[in-house]
Amino acid sequence: KLGSKQNPIKMYFVPSLEAGKVVSSGEAIANYLEKETRLHFKVAVPTSYAAVIEALGTYQADVAWLPTYAYILAKQKYDAQVRLMTVRNGLTKYRGQFVARSDSKINSLQDIEGKIIAYTDAASTSGYIYPSAILKQRGITPKDYFFAGGHPQAILAVYSGRADVGCSYWSPPDAKGKPMDAREKLLETYPDVFEKVKIVDYTDWIPNDTVTFRKNLPPELEGIIVQALYRYAQSAEGKKVLKALYDIDGLEYASDKDYEIVRTTLKTMNMDPAELLK
Repeated sequence: KLGSKQNPIKMYFVPSLEAGKVVSSGEAIANYLEKETRLHFKVAVPTSYAAVIEALGTYQADVAWLPTYAYILAKQKYDAQVRLMTVRNGLTKYRGQFVARSDSKINSLQDIEGKIIAYTDAASTSGYIYPSAILKQRGITPKDYFFAGGHPQAILAVYSGRADVGCSYWSPPDAKGKPMDAREKLLETYPDVFEKVKIVDYTDWIPNDTVTFRKNLPPELEGIIVQALYRYAQSAEGKKVLKALYDIDGLEYASDKDYEIVRTTLKTMNMDPAELLK
Protein backbone atom coordinates (compact mmCIF):
# COMPACT_ATOMS: atom_id res chain seq x y z
CA LYS A 1 0.00 0.00 0.00
CA LEU A 2 1.34 3.42 -0.93
CA GLY A 3 2.56 5.24 2.17
CA SER A 4 3.54 2.03 3.95
CA LYS A 5 7.09 1.29 5.08
CA GLN A 6 7.56 -1.12 2.15
CA ASN A 7 6.10 1.36 -0.35
CA PRO A 8 6.83 4.90 0.90
CA ILE A 9 5.56 8.06 -0.77
CA LYS A 10 8.45 9.27 -2.87
CA MET A 11 9.16 13.00 -2.65
CA TYR A 12 11.62 14.45 -5.16
CA PHE A 13 13.47 17.76 -5.04
CA VAL A 14 15.33 19.61 -7.82
CA PRO A 15 19.08 20.17 -7.37
CA SER A 16 18.97 23.99 -7.55
CA LEU A 17 21.39 24.37 -4.61
CA GLU A 18 24.10 21.99 -3.49
CA ALA A 19 22.45 18.55 -3.34
CA GLY A 20 23.58 17.94 0.27
CA LYS A 21 21.70 21.01 1.52
CA VAL A 22 18.59 20.03 -0.41
CA VAL A 23 18.70 16.47 0.97
CA SER A 24 18.92 17.61 4.60
CA SER A 25 16.01 20.06 4.17
CA GLY A 26 14.05 17.38 2.30
CA GLU A 27 14.64 14.86 5.10
CA ALA A 28 13.39 17.39 7.67
CA ILE A 29 10.18 17.91 5.66
CA ALA A 30 9.73 14.13 5.29
CA ASN A 31 10.20 13.60 9.05
CA TYR A 32 7.53 16.16 9.80
CA LEU A 33 5.14 14.63 7.25
CA GLU A 34 5.68 11.16 8.73
CA LYS A 35 4.81 12.43 12.22
CA GLU A 36 1.80 14.39 10.98
CA THR A 37 0.30 11.91 8.53
CA ARG A 38 1.53 8.52 9.86
CA LEU A 39 2.61 7.77 6.28
CA HIS A 40 6.13 6.82 5.21
CA PHE A 41 8.19 9.05 2.90
CA LYS A 42 11.37 8.66 0.91
CA VAL A 43 13.38 11.69 -0.32
CA ALA A 44 15.42 11.89 -3.54
CA VAL A 45 17.41 14.66 -5.26
CA PRO A 46 18.30 13.60 -8.84
CA THR A 47 21.07 15.36 -10.74
CA SER A 48 18.83 17.33 -13.12
CA TYR A 49 15.43 19.00 -13.37
CA ALA A 50 14.59 16.70 -16.29
CA ALA A 51 15.13 13.60 -14.12
CA VAL A 52 12.55 14.89 -11.61
CA ILE A 53 9.99 15.42 -14.40
CA GLU A 54 10.61 11.92 -15.77
CA ALA A 55 10.25 10.47 -12.26
CA LEU A 56 6.72 11.93 -12.03
CA GLY A 57 5.91 10.39 -15.41
CA THR A 58 7.14 6.92 -14.47
CA TYR A 59 5.62 7.05 -10.95
CA GLN A 60 9.13 6.94 -9.40
CA ALA A 61 8.06 10.19 -7.74
CA ASP A 62 4.68 10.82 -6.14
CA VAL A 63 5.29 14.44 -5.22
CA ALA A 64 7.93 16.86 -6.49
CA TRP A 65 9.07 20.36 -5.62
CA LEU A 66 9.27 21.70 -9.17
CA PRO A 67 10.29 25.06 -10.60
CA THR A 68 7.65 26.77 -12.72
CA TYR A 69 8.91 25.69 -16.09
CA ALA A 70 9.59 22.11 -15.06
CA TYR A 71 5.97 21.99 -13.84
CA ILE A 72 4.68 23.25 -17.22
CA LEU A 73 6.51 20.41 -18.90
CA ALA A 74 5.45 17.79 -16.33
CA LYS A 75 1.83 18.89 -16.88
CA GLN A 76 2.16 18.75 -20.67
CA LYS A 77 3.91 15.38 -20.78
CA TYR A 78 2.45 13.54 -17.79
CA ASP A 79 -0.59 15.52 -16.59
CA ALA A 80 1.12 16.28 -13.27
CA GLN A 81 -1.03 18.25 -10.81
CA VAL A 82 0.10 21.46 -9.10
CA ARG A 83 -1.41 21.90 -5.62
CA LEU A 84 0.80 24.43 -3.84
CA MET A 85 2.94 27.38 -4.89
CA THR A 86 5.71 29.05 -2.91
CA VAL A 87 5.62 32.51 -1.36
CA ARG A 88 8.71 34.73 -1.06
CA ASN A 89 8.64 38.15 0.58
CA GLY A 90 4.85 38.06 0.42
CA LEU A 91 4.84 37.43 -3.35
CA THR A 92 3.82 34.35 -5.34
CA LYS A 93 5.80 35.59 -8.36
CA TYR A 94 9.40 36.48 -9.16
CA ARG A 95 11.48 37.36 -12.18
CA GLY A 96 14.79 36.69 -13.82
CA GLN A 97 17.73 39.07 -13.89
CA PHE A 98 20.70 39.66 -16.18
CA VAL A 99 23.90 40.44 -14.27
CA ALA A 100 27.37 41.54 -15.35
CA ARG A 101 30.57 42.58 -13.63
CA SER A 102 30.28 46.12 -12.28
CA ASP A 103 33.51 47.12 -14.05
CA SER A 104 32.23 45.92 -17.44
CA LYS A 105 30.67 48.08 -20.15
CA ILE A 106 27.52 45.96 -20.21
CA ASN A 107 24.72 48.31 -19.16
CA SER A 108 21.75 47.18 -21.25
CA LEU A 109 20.42 44.11 -23.01
CA GLN A 110 21.81 45.45 -26.34
CA ASP A 111 25.30 45.21 -24.85
CA ILE A 112 24.90 41.41 -24.53
CA GLU A 113 25.37 41.12 -28.31
CA GLY A 114 28.48 39.00 -28.93
CA LYS A 115 29.05 38.22 -25.23
CA ILE A 116 29.29 34.94 -23.28
CA ILE A 117 26.32 34.08 -21.06
CA ALA A 118 26.14 31.78 -18.05
CA TYR A 119 22.60 30.38 -17.75
CA THR A 120 21.63 28.12 -14.83
CA ASP A 121 19.92 25.01 -16.24
CA ALA A 122 18.00 24.27 -19.45
CA ALA A 123 14.74 23.88 -17.48
CA SER A 124 15.13 27.01 -15.34
CA THR A 125 12.46 29.63 -16.03
CA SER A 126 14.34 32.64 -14.63
CA GLY A 127 17.84 31.34 -15.34
CA TYR A 128 17.32 30.36 -18.98
CA ILE A 129 13.82 30.24 -20.54
CA TYR A 130 12.68 33.83 -19.96
CA PRO A 131 16.06 35.54 -20.45
CA SER A 132 16.88 33.62 -23.65
CA ALA A 133 13.34 34.35 -24.90
CA ILE A 134 13.82 38.11 -24.43
CA LEU A 135 17.15 38.07 -26.27
CA LYS A 136 15.60 36.04 -29.08
CA GLN A 137 12.64 38.43 -29.26
CA ARG A 138 14.95 41.45 -29.50
CA GLY A 139 17.32 39.86 -32.00
CA ILE A 140 20.29 39.95 -29.62
CA THR A 141 22.79 37.14 -30.32
CA PRO A 142 25.35 36.18 -27.69
CA LYS A 143 28.72 34.82 -28.82
CA ASP A 144 28.24 31.70 -26.72
CA TYR A 145 26.49 30.38 -23.62
CA PHE A 146 26.82 27.56 -21.11
CA PHE A 147 24.82 26.13 -18.22
CA ALA A 148 26.56 26.81 -14.91
CA GLY A 149 24.46 24.24 -13.01
CA GLY A 150 22.54 26.52 -10.65
CA HIS A 151 21.76 30.13 -9.70
CA PRO A 152 24.74 30.84 -7.39
CA GLN A 153 26.99 29.14 -9.96
CA ALA A 154 25.78 31.47 -12.76
CA ILE A 155 26.56 34.51 -10.59
CA LEU A 156 29.95 33.03 -9.70
CA ALA A 157 30.75 32.54 -13.40
CA VAL A 158 30.36 36.31 -13.88
CA TYR A 159 32.19 37.17 -10.64
CA SER A 160 35.16 35.02 -11.65
CA GLY A 161 35.18 36.19 -15.28
CA ARG A 162 34.18 32.87 -16.91
CA ALA A 163 31.14 34.61 -18.39
CA ASP A 164 30.34 38.21 -19.31
CA VAL A 165 26.68 37.93 -18.34
CA GLY A 166 24.78 35.70 -15.92
CA CYS A 167 21.06 34.91 -15.70
CA SER A 168 19.38 33.96 -12.43
CA TYR A 169 16.35 34.67 -10.27
CA TRP A 170 15.53 38.07 -8.79
CA SER A 171 13.43 38.52 -5.66
CA PRO A 172 12.71 41.91 -4.08
CA PRO A 173 14.95 43.13 -1.22
CA ASP A 174 13.89 42.13 2.29
CA ALA A 175 12.26 44.51 4.82
CA LYS A 176 15.69 45.92 5.73
CA GLY A 177 16.49 46.65 2.08
CA LYS A 178 19.03 43.84 1.68
CA PRO A 179 19.02 42.45 -1.88
CA MET A 180 17.56 38.93 -1.99
CA ASP A 181 18.37 37.96 -5.57
CA ALA A 182 20.71 35.07 -6.41
CA ARG A 183 23.84 37.12 -5.54
CA GLU A 184 22.85 36.87 -1.88
CA LYS A 185 23.59 33.14 -1.92
CA LEU A 186 27.30 33.91 -2.48
CA LEU A 187 27.56 36.61 0.18
CA GLU A 188 29.14 34.42 2.87
CA THR A 189 31.94 33.19 0.61
CA TYR A 190 32.29 36.35 -1.52
CA PRO A 191 31.43 39.33 0.72
CA ASP A 192 31.98 41.82 -2.13
CA VAL A 193 29.59 40.10 -4.57
CA PHE A 194 27.07 42.99 -4.50
CA GLU A 195 29.83 45.48 -5.39
CA LYS A 196 31.46 43.29 -8.05
CA VAL A 197 28.30 42.08 -9.82
CA LYS A 198 25.57 44.47 -10.98
CA ILE A 199 22.05 43.94 -12.29
CA VAL A 200 21.69 44.94 -15.94
CA ASP A 201 17.98 44.20 -16.58
CA TYR A 202 15.03 41.97 -15.66
CA THR A 203 12.65 39.54 -17.32
CA ASP A 204 8.86 39.65 -17.04
CA TRP A 205 7.22 38.31 -13.87
CA ILE A 206 6.98 34.53 -13.47
CA PRO A 207 4.65 32.61 -11.12
CA ASN A 208 6.60 30.97 -8.27
CA ASP A 209 7.72 27.36 -8.10
CA THR A 210 5.43 24.52 -7.14
CA VAL A 211 4.67 21.46 -5.10
CA THR A 212 3.36 19.10 -7.79
CA PHE A 213 1.83 15.62 -7.59
CA ARG A 214 1.89 12.84 -10.15
CA LYS A 215 -1.38 12.02 -11.85
CA ASN A 216 -3.54 9.21 -10.43
CA LEU A 217 -2.23 9.64 -6.89
CA PRO A 218 -5.16 8.63 -4.63
CA PRO A 219 -6.95 11.95 -3.91
CA GLU A 220 -7.20 11.26 -0.17
CA LEU A 221 -3.41 10.79 0.06
CA GLU A 222 -2.81 13.92 -1.97
CA GLY A 223 -5.21 15.89 0.24
CA ILE A 224 -3.51 14.72 3.44
CA ILE A 225 -0.06 15.70 2.15
CA VAL A 226 -1.20 19.11 0.82
CA GLN A 227 -2.83 20.01 4.15
CA ALA A 228 0.18 18.83 6.16
CA LEU A 229 2.61 20.84 4.01
CA TYR A 230 0.37 23.91 4.22
CA ARG A 231 0.40 23.66 8.03
CA TYR A 232 4.13 22.94 8.08
CA ALA A 233 4.84 26.16 6.15
CA GLN A 234 3.13 28.11 8.94
CA SER A 235 5.03 26.46 11.81
CA ALA A 236 8.29 27.85 13.22
CA GLU A 237 10.24 24.73 12.27
CA GLY A 238 8.70 24.62 8.79
CA LYS A 239 9.52 28.28 8.15
CA LYS A 240 13.16 27.63 9.02
CA VAL A 241 13.50 24.47 6.91
CA LEU A 242 11.70 25.88 3.85
CA LYS A 243 13.83 29.04 4.01
CA ALA A 244 16.98 26.88 3.94
CA LEU A 245 15.56 24.68 1.18
CA TYR A 246 14.68 27.10 -1.64
CA ASP A 247 14.40 30.38 0.27
CA ILE A 248 10.65 29.82 0.72
CA ASP A 249 8.65 32.02 3.14
CA GLY A 250 5.33 30.21 2.83
CA LEU A 251 3.03 28.04 0.72
CA GLU A 252 -0.28 28.96 -0.92
CA TYR A 253 -2.86 26.73 -2.59
CA ALA A 254 -2.45 26.71 -6.36
CA SER A 255 -3.96 25.27 -9.51
CA ASP A 256 -2.95 24.95 -13.14
CA LYS A 257 -4.62 28.20 -14.17
CA ASP A 258 -2.05 30.14 -12.10
CA TYR A 259 0.52 28.97 -14.68
CA GLU A 260 -1.41 29.72 -17.87
CA ILE A 261 0.60 32.95 -18.27
CA VAL A 262 3.82 30.96 -18.71
CA ARG A 263 2.31 28.88 -21.51
CA THR A 264 1.15 32.11 -23.17
CA THR A 265 4.69 33.52 -22.95
CA LEU A 266 6.16 30.36 -24.46
CA LYS A 267 3.64 30.51 -27.32
CA THR A 268 4.56 34.14 -28.01
CA MET A 269 8.17 33.02 -28.32
CA ASN A 270 7.23 30.04 -30.52
CA MET A 271 8.79 27.84 -27.87
CA ASP A 272 7.60 24.34 -27.13
CA PRO A 273 8.34 23.35 -23.53
CA ALA A 274 9.52 19.89 -24.59
CA GLU A 275 11.99 21.31 -27.13
CA LEU A 276 13.76 23.36 -24.51
CA LEU A 277 14.65 20.37 -22.40
CA LYS A 278 16.42 18.44 -25.12
